[in-house]
Amino acid sequence: MSDRPRALLVLAWATLVANIGIVLTGGVVRLTGSGLGCPTWPRCTDESFVPHGSLGIHGAIEFGNRLLTFVLVAIAILTFVAAWRHGRRRLITIATVLALGIPAQAVIGGITVLTDLNPWIVALHLLVSLGIIALAVVLLRRILDGPGERAPVVHPGFRTLTWAIAAAGWVVLYLGTIVTGSGPHAGDADSPRNGLDPRAWSQFHADAVFLMVGLTIAAVILLHVVDAPARVRRPAYALLGVELAQGVVGFTQYYLGLPIALVAVHLLGAALTAAAIAWLVTSTRAPATPVP
Repeated sequence: MSDRPRALLVLAWATLVANIGIVLTGGVVRLTGSGLGCPTWPRCTDESFVPHGSLGIHGAIEFGNRLLTFVLVAIAILTFVAAWRHGRRRLITIATVLALGIPAQAVIGGITVLTDLNPWIVALHLLVSLGIIALAVVLLRRILDGPGERAPVVHPGFRTLTWAIAAAGWVVLYLGTIVTGSGPHAGDADSPRNGLDPRAWSQFHADAVFLMVGLTIAAVILLHVVDAPARVRRPAYALLGVELAQGVVGFTQYYLGLPIALVAVHLLGAALTAAAIAWLVTSTRAPATPVP
């Protein structure tokens, strides 16, 4: 049996791309004010599972995002089946968690509707999606590495540094949801905000970004000093590139008053940040002794 099953690898990529896509479509729902286009859940209205004409374009946008959940379910099931057929216990475990994450997200999404887009629930909805994206990267890394234990391949302190970057990165992502919950683009004109000062929390968010970028630059320098393998350097460079691009977009959107297009790009950047963090963390250890 191949250590890199082609079908499972393709499905793992599909899982990653589809979950990034659902983050973007969810952002479109919010940015177009369509968050309550379908005013209830699991039905679209009290009488129907599908939107009717009176709900207009907002109903169509929200319902379209809900339909994408079925695409994610199909991919998750196929990924689980492929992992099961391959037989590696770790791949089966990851595929199982990914599959369970989809219905969990559907329920959280339903709660956001039933609570009129409570900003804290909306934030949880996004963070879980970002966690699923990170786990999809872990699945990819496991498949590409093949079966085996993980042994350090760079400076002993580098593993600790990568976890510090990951911790700072997830703080950045969390603070980003707080900033979003305090500003405009609530998803509906009547939806509540979290009541926090957007200027103050934007500064906290920026401070965390500076910390994350500083740690990542330190990691890149260390990789050059120890002449680390390319499999570690590439993720570090990619993460730094995503961080710098996110910083430019973030500051630009802030000073331009949060235009919808830039907010959407920034949301894509958040998804790529979660993926890049996972890629870096999982790339600091290499295969050694084969295990199931």
